[in-house]
Amino acid sequence: MSCSNCSSGGGTPRGCKNNGTCSSGGCNKLEVYDWLANVALPTGQTAYDIVEIRFKNSRKSFFRNSKSLSLQVGDVVVVEASPGFDVGVVSVTGELARIQVKKKAAGFKPMEAKKIMRIANQDDIDKWIQARSLEKEVMYKSRTLAVNLALEMKISDVEYQGDLTKATFYYTAEGRVDFRQLIKDMADQFKIRIEMRQIGSRQEASRLGGIGSCGRELCCSTWLTDFRSVSTSAARYQQLSLNPQKLAGQCGKLKCCLNYELDMYLDAIKSFPKSDTKLQTENGTAYHVKTDVFKRQMWYAYEGNSAAGLIALAPERVREIAKMNADGKKPKELNEYVHEVLVKEPDYSNVVGQDSLNRFEHTFKAKKKKKKPGNRPADKAQVKDVVANPNQNREKQAAKPNVPNTQGVQAAPSADGEAVKPNPNKRRKNRPKKKPNSNPSASDGNKE
Repeated sequence: MSCSNCSSGGGTPRGCKNNGTCSSGGCNKLEVYDWLANVALPTGQTAYDIVEIRFKNSRKSFFRNSKSLSLQVGDVVVVEASPGFDVGVVSVTGELARIQVKKKAAGFKPMEAKKIMRIANQDDIDKWIQARSLEKEVMYKSRTLAVNLALEMKISDVEYQGDLTKATFYYTAEGRVDFRQLIKDMADQFKIRIEMRQIGSRQEASRLGGIGSCGRELCCSTWLTDFRSVSTSAARYQQLSLNPQKLAGQCGKLKCCLNYELDMYLDAIKSFPKSDTKLQTENGTAYHVKTDVFKRQMWYAYEGNSAAGLIALAPERVREIAKMNADGKKPKELNEYVHEVLVKEPDYSNVVGQDSLNRFEHTFKAKKKKKKPGNRPADKAQVKDVVANPNQNREKQAAKPNVPNTQGVQAAPSADGEAVKPNPNKRRKNRPKKKPNSNPSASDGNKE
């Protein structure tokens, strides 16, 4: 089964690269792979009749298959609602649904669950598609009604019921909102049953989606299903600066990813001495500045002596110095306990120099342009002489044909009729023939 939400048009998905063999029916966080589908039930045991149905966004619910319908993951079914009916997609069936019920709904009572009415026909699906097409326009109009009533709330999403008789409006607000008049106005304009449901800022970000500061899609809109509380102590344990602009996500709250590596940091910090331990030396008292958990280093600095800089010590060395101070002894200075960490050279040969960080430093420097040899201007006296006696100048040029004169020279026609462009950097060997001079005396002088 190919993915419908990320297909490239030919049935092959672009996102998960599963080559169109997705058995879950999609690529988002709502899809579940039934890893118990091929497991046969013991003899005499009936199949579990509770089925998990998913609706728009992250809403899921459990329904009872009282009619023993043959359901598969991805089937569109019609289920009971209050009032009317709704349309959803089957997400989990069989024994995997039993595990989900124990995990998600501990006090679930199967006999009180709503029932699956039937598998959706074409009329149900057409009405369901029509309901989805109305949601965006209705959301914009409801926002306008809320602004006209000066209500401090933000309507972020609208979900229509499959039978077009009811709509649920999801909104966020900092405090309590009196939306009784808003419900009346929306019921008069949309002619449907209205239900208002307040959600948090994290649920709003999960519904709307977006790109985080890491450059990837938001975790809450892709795979994260539960929202755990995040505190600033998680940032302190990871040695992060308490900058609200960097620690806050798209929702305005602390990022959920602060909890991902917190357990590893807590286990690693147990092997470090307390950060409030001050080290007494003959040069002065040193206090703790920061800790590098990965390199297993603790950085200390002398009080009132910032010129000495930071000194990196191993946790074992810090305990050793603290024990000496407890015994009434003081080391001369902390530099004696610095342990240099040797960086291991890679076991492969760096042929092309790709490991160097400054390998492009001298590559894009602008090359200086070389000045072309300029043509020296003729002397003023020579110019005057040429103007005064042009015939005499022609005689001199005929006597010395190899003298370069590149200034103001135009292209002369060749024997074939093509123009020959002069090269100012080279001497011209063959000078084109001049027309016979009208002055006979000048022509006789040339012959001699």
